[in-house]
Amino acid sequence: MIRLEHLTLTFPDGDRRLTAVDDVSLTAHAGTVTGITGPSGSGKSSLLAVAATLIRPDAGRVMIDDTDVTALSATEAARLRRDEIGIVFQQPNLLPALTAREQLSVMNELGAKGSRGRRRATAARADELLDAVGLAGHGDKRPHQLSGGQRQRVNIARALMNDPSVLLVDEPTSALDQERGARIIELILRLTAELDTATLLVTHDLVHLPRMHAVVTLVDGALSERALAAAPA
Repeated sequence: MIRLEHLTLTFPDGDRRLTAVDDVSLTAHAGTVTGITGPSGSGKSSLLAVAATLIRPDAGRVMIDDTDVTALSATEAARLRRDEIGIVFQQPNLLPALTAREQLSVMNELGAKGSRGRRRATAARADELLDAVGLAGHGDKRPHQLSGGQRQRVNIARALMNDPSVLLVDEPTSALDQERGARIIELILRLTAELDTATLLVTHDLVHLPRMHAVVTLVDGALSERALAAAPA
């Protein structure tokens, strides 16, 4: 579970401060997807960055299970991101020289002790996730050999590599056509249920919102919430 409690975030703007997130509270439970939408510049990505411990808020708390992650040191926050949070960025940002399997396996090397001894298990986990996102048989391909939708699937699989309890997804369909975008949203919904993650998903594409468990709308950093009656099929 991830719970955002009265989050406020401001940035300097000349001799004043600009409010990007204005007293926002919301909760996403394990196994559910909460959509975050709103006009451009409404604070969606800023809210996600705070939830990911990439930015410390001016006020409020981010609770992941029973941990107040806003109280962690930079080192503790980095460890939490590695172990508990999966982040799917808007652009896949895959490393050109690495295969799809290696894009995932390299996550095992990011600061974790004893990673060398786990390489065989890590490779097996990478193949399992590539299969889960529909890329079985593509593990040896490099980014230039994959379509845009396939690269985004690698991006999602990479975020799930360490079995995170929280998945944060930023505009995953922005570079895709509607059909491929719908497949990516369906994939995120399915994996959220199967892996029991608590997922926050930022999107500008209103057509996908009825599939989600709940939707919140940000306008000028402030939140209004409307729960949807239709749960994902």
